[in-house]
Amino acid sequence: MQAVDTGRMILRPFKEDDLDAFYRLGTVAEAIRYVGNTPFGSREQALQAMRDGPLVDYERHGFGRVACVWKDSGEVIGFSGLKYMAAVDAVELGYRFLPEYWGLGLATESGRACLRLARDVHGLDRLVGLVHPDNAGSARVLSKLGFAVESRVRLDFIPDTPVDVFARRLLAEEPL
Repeated sequence: MQAVDTGRMILRPFKEDDLDAFYRLGTVAEAIRYVGNTPFGSREQALQAMRDGPLVDYERHGFGRVACVWKDSGEVIGFSGLKYMAAVDAVELGYRFLPEYWGLGLATESGRACLRLARDVHGLDRLVGLVHPDNAGSARVLSKLGFAVESRVRLDFIPDTPVDVFARRLLAEEPL
């Protein structure tokens, strides 16, 4: 998987050296508020989650969540990317950024790059986005990216609230 320059960020595969940033993305309460995650209890737990998550996904599917590196500082400020979600039998576009980077359009910027990768590199013709109904910001990002609500599902990892399934087709002739 090659790195992608989005303008303000470089999207690249996670590596174990990114552990501190990965840990932070999984422990900042505002960042995990709507995703059903409990905060990592330790860096070792975060490392295992990285190994079981994106690192395995790269091997298994050829894609996964990728580190979003802020070009001005070289800091990993979030993640974005594709993940096969067995619960809905579809590939999801997901993203998470540290709160100090919210409101800058970075989820949309990284999402657009991931749409191109999904279609042009991985040959996917449909993606979904799973959004907690209270997460208006994430719903807005997916709408900007051409997704529309398709259904609502219950997920084991968010047991108390059904989530909205946004979906969109990736047509070969459509500019992304």
